Amino acid sequence: MPAAHHHIKIDATDFKSVARALTVVENDLSGAAELLKSLVFKKNAPVIGITGPPGAGKSTLVNDLLTELTAKGNKVAVLAIDPTSPFNFGSLLGDRIRMASHFNHPDVFIRSLATRGSLGGLSAKTIEMTDVLRASGFDHIIVETVGVGQSEIEIAGLADITFVVLVPEGGDEIQSIKSGLMEIADAFIVNKADREGADIFANNLKKMVQQKGAETPVFKTIASQNKGIVEIAGFISSAKKQNNRKNLLMAEKAWKLIRQKRMADISKADLQKRIGKAMTEPGFNLYAFIETM
Repeated sequence: MPAAHHHIKIDATDFKSVARALTVVENDLSGAAELLKSLVFKKNAPVIGITGPPGAGKSTLVNDLLTELTAKGNKVAVLAIDPTSPFNFGSLLGDRIRMASHFNHPDVFIRSLATRGSLGGLSAKTIEMTDVLRASGFDHIIVETVGVGQSEIEIAGLADITFVVLVPEGGDEIQSIKSGLMEIADAFIVNKADREGADIFANNLKKMVQQKGAETPVFKTIASQNKGIVEIAGFISSAKKQNNRKNLLMAEKAWKLIRQKRMADISKADLQKRIGKAMTEPGFNLYAFIETM
């Protein structure tokens, strides 16, 4: 890889260089802008988005998928996104112990990204860090996000293939799936498929997909027993070149990055302080306050 700037050469065979580049970008350290502008994408590595509600078993699934993909000699990078609570700015998920079996695997690079509750922060930082990984020469990049708030909808603007992981709860509440998830899924994964009602759940999901006229496959997995993973890996390799939303997705990326740049000097904490002060003044008006920004 060409050097990004004087100090940073990013190369998937040298994880330290990748980690350093990600740190520079994540924290906007000096050279971040130059680094991003100098990225070269030699491999057309697919970005695989994996989302779904907390407790769907995504980490176990990712673990199995890593085993499957690396068995074929691929280098795989995982960007695990931890949404942070907007109230205490502390990470909900804490450590990624669940992927521990892969932490020392020579072909697996894992990085966590806390989203710190900043507007557009998830998308802009995630886009930048994913691009660093794409330029590093990995064969596959997995972006895993917990489906809370907007994060799962945003992942679609980033990933070439988006999997939505669901678990059968009772079989009937398929109606409660957020409509946005139907739009973004390239495939559904019904995990914990050994649970009671899993078949009904999967069939209802298939019906719902067909009603939308979509050709979205529904896979059944039992990640804890490594079942159904081979099929998912197969789907990934066959779906690599299918993304026909490229223009739309690129515009979506640009929009998020521009928004992030324009909002960069506004912090929520600072906004709280300023608005708190303004609200004590007589005749406070939110719209007039925003004009002063």
